[in-house]
Amino acid sequence: MGDIEDHEEEFLSLRLAIVNDSSCCNHINKKIIKKRKRRELMKNFINTWDLNESNCEGKILSLLELREMMLKNDVKKKGHIVVEDGKVGLHLIHSLLISATSIDENTIDLAIENLHELYQNVTLFGDSIQRMAAYFADGLIARLLTRKSPFYDMIMKPPTQEEEFLAFTEFYKVSPFYQFAHFTANQAILEVFEKELEYNNGLLHVIDFFDISYGFQWPSLIQSLSENATTLNRISLKITGYGKTIDELRETETRLSSFAKGFRNLSFEFQGVLSGFKLSNLTKRKNETLAINLMFHLNSLSTYSKISKTLKEVHDLCPSIVTIVEQEGCKIPQTFMPRFMDSLHYFAAMFDSLDDCLPIDSIERLSIEKNHLGKEIKNVLNYDEGGNNNNNSIIINSSSRYDHNEQMETCKGRMESHGFLGIPLSCKNIMQAKLLMKIRSYSNSTIQIDGGINGGFRVFEIEDPRAISLAWQDRSIVTASAWHCVL
Repeated sequence: MGDIEDHEEEFLSLRLAIVNDSSCCNHINKKIIKKRKRRELMKNFINTWDLNESNCEGKILSLLELREMMLKNDVKKKGHIVVEDGKVGLHLIHSLLISATSIDENTIDLAIENLHELYQNVTLFGDSIQRMAAYFADGLIARLLTRKSPFYDMIMKPPTQEEEFLAFTEFYKVSPFYQFAHFTANQAILEVFEKELEYNNGLLHVIDFFDISYGFQWPSLIQSLSENATTLNRISLKITGYGKTIDELRETETRLSSFAKGFRNLSFEFQGVLSGFKLSNLTKRKNETLAINLMFHLNSLSTYSKISKTLKEVHDLCPSIVTIVEQEGCKIPQTFMPRFMDSLHYFAAMFDSLDDCLPIDSIERLSIEKNHLGKEIKNVLNYDEGGNNNNNSIIINSSSRYDHNEQMETCKGRMESHGFLGIPLSCKNIMQAKLLMKIRSYSNSTIQIDGGINGGFRVFEIEDPRAISLAWQDRSIVTASAWHCVL
């Protein structure tokens, strides 16, 4: 019991240091605080679905300390990296599965035991499985803490806006992931616009739902549109982009407007709107070609009712085309274990692909994994099922939230049930995707055009309707498709 009390005292001291003013801390006599109150304080910070054993509190604190040791050791290991063999990777995956299942079943002791073992074997500077498992372990331990806990904030602390932008930029450069998604969607939009040139007066309006992603998608579309325009027949492009903050939207507007000024035969307008802005409030120009770009947006919605509401609002605008790009993981509207398994497969492919894009000791790789992929892992394992990220508790067992038939719903069935039909992606679009892989393959031998026994990135077609997927080895990681309204 002495060790437990020491842990409680240490935890209490840390809590007071974080929550209270330092001048107040000097006047608090911790020795007169009863043991019962210390335990109640501890339980304010730890989810207590099944914490009946007195030593659970000390175990979680010990687990947090072990995590800190792992991070400190990583700093020392940097530059002296030892990649483990495949058996270690399989063991880590096994431990992750047991931990996740135990948390889902509220068997907290077993979860803590396996997380303890995980933190002794994971590292941010090891092989792809070790690195990925480190972020999954963080996501799982966060589920053991309430959102009042300073430790929850420490583990889930998001990157700064600058760190997030840098990670996104670096990922865009080294991996074909976002380039494939953007170029494929842009080509589909361009082809529909060209078909409607007879009556659209050269007006194209794109509504971008994906928090604008810093505007990286649109320079290639601006350039392609300019190639079809003349000084007498100018093309007008308006982009309405959703963003998280006003500053981000202003930076995106400045970046895109500056780029568009280089094309004198194209008129460009950017309208930034904050997330939550209603589509019904947008104005359409007469005869314009309207394109809706749902780039990773449906993945981010926390319930099927929100997906349905979005698709109904989109359908009400009667767009000429809706482009959808979806990750083959990170799908929120699922109960915890299916979501965990999908995410585990998906991020295993993503981390493995980065090994072939960047050296294992690369600062850029660490930035991408910590501030982009790692952030996604922790968020997808800890999303608030009510859609509000500021709640003070986490609902773990939510199997009653979603109907089984909804979980099995395919993208095709979902779209058709909301009044959309698939637009087969053109041969030109497919060839463009393969050309992108071919260009990148000159500098990266892991990229394959039509498969191959050596693995790497692959592009393949999906029928009914014709869509395109980018895969890492045999695992599809992102799929692009296009749709139009059925009136």
